[in-house]
Amino acid sequence: MTLRLIQIVSASGERQLVAATEDGAHLVNGVSTTYELAKAAISTGAALAAQVEKQGLGDAVDVAVALSEGRVLCPIDHPDASHLHVTGTGLTHLGSAEGRDKMHKAAAQAEVQTDSMRMFLMGVKNGKPAAGETGVQPEWFYKGNGNTLVGPNAPLTSPSFAEDGGEEPEMAGIYVIGDDGTPYRIGWAIANEFSDHVVEKQNYLWLAHSKLRPASLGVEILVGELPKDVRGTSRIWRGNEVIWEKPFISGEDNMSHSFDNLEHHHFKYELFRTPGDIHVHCFGTATASFADGVKTQDGDVFEITADAFLYGLKNPLQTEVERKVTVTAL
Repeated sequence: MTLRLIQIVSASGERQLVAATEDGAHLVNGVSTTYELAKAAISTGAALAAQVEKQGLGDAVDVAVALSEGRVLCPIDHPDASHLHVTGTGLTHLGSAEGRDKMHKAAAQAEVQTDSMRMFLMGVKNGKPAAGETGVQPEWFYKGNGNTLVGPNAPLTSPSFAEDGGEEPEMAGIYVIGDDGTPYRIGWAIANEFSDHVVEKQNYLWLAHSKLRPASLGVEILVGELPKDVRGTSRIWRGNEVIWEKPFISGEDNMSHSFDNLEHHHFKYELFRTPGDIHVHCFGTATASFADGVKTQDGDVFEITADAFLYGLKNPLQTEVERKVTVTAL
């Protein structure tokens, strides 16, 4: 039976955790967040599904109604946002190098193999190592902490200095670090790994700047294994009109790296094995509207759906008000 975890706020303002299966969606007794459930499961050595059964289920919940009323939260968060890390890996999907390679060749005005293409080909050659072996490390980037993570229908806020605000439809792995430093994967979520592609296009060494943007997660965390072949659709709404729409694929069958290899190269750093921390790691995509010449604007709504998930993800684009930051000497 497939288990999905959803965080909501009740009509009276109380935080609640919902467990959804083929038998319906119900409140989980005794915990109010995904983080609390995961910590309880880690402490008892139980799988999440077994921990949900141990906690027991309460009242039925109509998730669609909660979503329409704006009561569905990001499916994972931490009581202290500084202990949640949002990171990602790129050039991980078959076909993902094409748009990046064209972009960088155009910027360099030279028909030579770019660093992006070389890194992609390294992944194709050794991104799925045999069991017990270590594959090549991927491109890796940092996006922010828990303050940069938003849930369904919440705005993706682009800074005033940004030159672009573009979607990236991806799968994200959700992890909690145990008291002994062991990373535990809770499951998977749809992610919009929102980025500034114009900044990156000017110079690929500005990739780090282009990724310091918010990201959003879908309604649910899918517990267990992600299907090997995930099919989805990414679209952009402008008012009542879809101005861009394209299918995307994910899952290991469509990737140049295995999840095991990507997880290894993230969690090999002791920094990322701090007990109690949460990690949201975005695993890349081969599809983005920027590659098709789309220029987004305030009010546009990004929508991502995927066949492995019951609910899609929608987020409007919003630009923050410009403000000057002054450093004060002490």
